[in-house]
Amino acid sequence: MTIAKFALLFVIFVDVSGQGLILPLINTLVMDPTSPLLPADTPRAQRHFSFGLIIGTFYLFWFFGAVYISKLSDSIGRKNGILICLAGALIGYMLTILAILMGSLALMVLGRAITGFTSGNQPIAQAAMVDLSESDEAKTRNMGYCVAALSVGLVAGPLIAGTLSDSELLGADASLKLPFYAAIGLVLLAMFLIVVFFRDSLQARVPLSITPVDVFRQLWKATDRPTVLRVSAVFFFFMFVWNTCYVFVDNYLSSRFQVDTTGASAAMLILGVALIFASSVLVVPIGRRFSKPWIIGVGSVVMILSIAGFLAARDVWTACAALVPLAASFAVGFPTLLAMFSASVDESEQGWVMGLSTALWTSGAGVTALIGGGLMSLNIELPFFVGIASATLTLLMIALLWRSYDIRRIAKSN
Repeated sequence: MTIAKFALLFVIFVDVSGQGLILPLINTLVMDPTSPLLPADTPRAQRHFSFGLIIGTFYLFWFFGAVYISKLSDSIGRKNGILICLAGALIGYMLTILAILMGSLALMVLGRAITGFTSGNQPIAQAAMVDLSESDEAKTRNMGYCVAALSVGLVAGPLIAGTLSDSELLGADASLKLPFYAAIGLVLLAMFLIVVFFRDSLQARVPLSITPVDVFRQLWKATDRPTVLRVSAVFFFFMFVWNTCYVFVDNYLSSRFQVDTTGASAAMLILGVALIFASSVLVVPIGRRFSKPWIIGVGSVVMILSIAGFLAARDVWTACAALVPLAASFAVGFPTLLAMFSASVDESEQGWVMGLSTALWTSGAGVTALIGGGLMSLNIELPFFVGIASATLTLLMIALLWRSYDIRRIAKSN
């Protein structure tokens, strides 16, 4: 492997680890009355709403930024696109630290907005890896490296958050700010590697054309493609289940079982390990043996049972264990749905349909966080009941929309 490829993989690692790092820390910063971010007398309902606002802002700005950043990278090159995204992450982390020091919720939201809008590093880095591939075999191998970097990032983020904020491990040096300083160091290292070692191999640059309605045009384009619409309906509700649980698991555990940042990070770590195991061990054999509708349908049922077990658990570790089947079902179902998206269009529209999937995912996550924060202020179990309802709607969409010939055709394709 060349140093250039390693630099791109490190960018993916930094991007994913940052997402796993932020949730347990934001949860503590918002929910802990001793945290400097909000006044100590802030009502608990307002804390839940603030948590949803911070996380929802990140995903909604990611929804808008994904289209523009990817277009920008096609015009100014992968290298410049990656550096812009890393600069956005750097500014976002700096604003987060400043928000903690000043006790400013507005600065925290602004930092999340900037980070979200520039969260386009994964697809750009993956596209750059494709640009560096000399053959189809090399392309497949390089995409495998990307998955490996993503998997390591899923585990590293919660570890960084839990370790650097734990006073029992680091003593007086531990703080809620320290993981963000570490994240800044990782971003700076990634920028150094890209600047020094990565040479942009993208030769054909398309003229830059960005309009405010581009993101909505991307969604509207699906209305002319019935097959894509049928897959999109199932995909949206399936992702809604995962988003609800992933966003609010730490918030729920801290509210019900009073876990600290280390405990919340451990919960995220368990989910990450379950995702890695299922992605690497279960996807291929299950995909070979069962049809795609069967995989998504059974996965939705497993998700319902998993959430029910999570809510019924009487201790934090039983609750975390109950979510392992949900993470495994998502890890198998997500690439299955992406394969259906890919099979629903020809080669000329692969980029568009993958962008559509990202738009559906991030918009759903944003709505989940914003609505869920309000629901948590009423009852901490309500967002998870929304997750159960979304899984039920997934089953309903499969029953209503996936009986057509076009869906049966792509459901059988490899």
